Amino acid sequence: MSNSDAKAPGFGLYVHWPFCAAKCPYCDFNSHVRGGVDHAVWARSLCREMEHVAELRGGGPLTSIFFGGGTPSLMDPRTVDMIINTADHLWGCTDDVEITLEANPTSVEAEKFKGFRSAGVNRLSIGIQALNDADLKRLGRLHSVAEAMAAYELARTTFDRVSFDLIYARQGQTPDMWERELTQALTLAADHLSLYQLTLEPGTPFYALHKKGALIVPDEDAAADMFETTQTLCAQAGLPAYEVSNHAVPGAESRHNLTYWRLGDYLGIGPGAHGRLTVDGARLATETMLSPEGWIVAVQERGHGIAQQAEVSPGSCGEEYLLMSLRLTEGMSLKRFEALSGHCFDLARAAQLLESGMLALDGDTLRVSATGRPVLNAVIAELLV
Repeated sequence: MSNSDAKAPGFGLYVHWPFCAAKCPYCDFNSHVRGGVDHAVWARSLCREMEHVAELRGGGPLTSIFFGGGTPSLMDPRTVDMIINTADHLWGCTDDVEITLEANPTSVEAEKFKGFRSAGVNRLSIGIQALNDADLKRLGRLHSVAEAMAAYELARTTFDRVSFDLIYARQGQTPDMWERELTQALTLAADHLSLYQLTLEPGTPFYALHKKGALIVPDEDAAADMFETTQTLCAQAGLPAYEVSNHAVPGAESRHNLTYWRLGDYLGIGPGAHGRLTVDGARLATETMLSPEGWIVAVQERGHGIAQQAEVSPGSCGEEYLLMSLRLTEGMSLKRFEALSGHCFDLARAAQLLESGMLALDGDTLRVSATGRPVLNAVIAELLV
């Protein structure tokens, strides 16, 4: 297949592996701790659901495949191989298809890296989260810094591209502490870093502890200082932000995540996965069942675990594109907004934000400025009113 167009939204496949060795206290993802997972059954079921989705949205080729979770590095490499081969059979892949797998850096999972590479994975995203053991323990992580570094070094020698995640604004962390940790991380970084501010999501143990006053996190001013430090240090190191929480050497951005933010088509496979498909000119949203057990039964009985499937109105497409694209440093294309929504973007809605310098307009592109980025959610909220 031909190489993908770097500026196009892309066409991606997301595969959700819902299992973890332990549930982190800050996590609100659809992840579950289970023993005795039958990998052969899961491999067949994931491929069966792919076949069903291919009936909804054929064509291709895929520009990216992303194994997320949960903890996909708990998968059997043979399952990963089967899924990639099935995807290539159903849709085809570009010659430069990006195939990412999320991994936890325990030594047991690291041993499987070569198996994943042989299956076709060419990009690994490692959930390191912190560079000191005390904070890793507080975050509920099962690995040590030493294990993380060993897994990371192995990944660097195994995969073409490697990224890792860190969480900042953690309990007890000061701006100076984060600056030192990020400086260390940048000496290790390959070509991509995902740097997330700790969020206290309802329903998580961290949220409950915070409500009781048993978990203290940095205040808004300290968190804002950490965000600014992140932008400055990453840019100086040659990994500028291309999205609010993601930094990369130019050209090394996550193509799969860009598909989300540019509102391209993507297929969602596995429990709790979401998809956005263009079918007969209409935008279709899909969502699968959350329960791993319920999803498996549904796939075995009817060939898929899709719980909801609905057409997205042009107006909602426009709003979704605005919401997603303004997270990107590249901003929002007014022409693409019009193509998705069916009407021109009303720049009067942005007049005050443009005048205040929170937004910038450059020809066809509307973007959030450096001034507006720390208050991105408020900027977007004002545009959506």
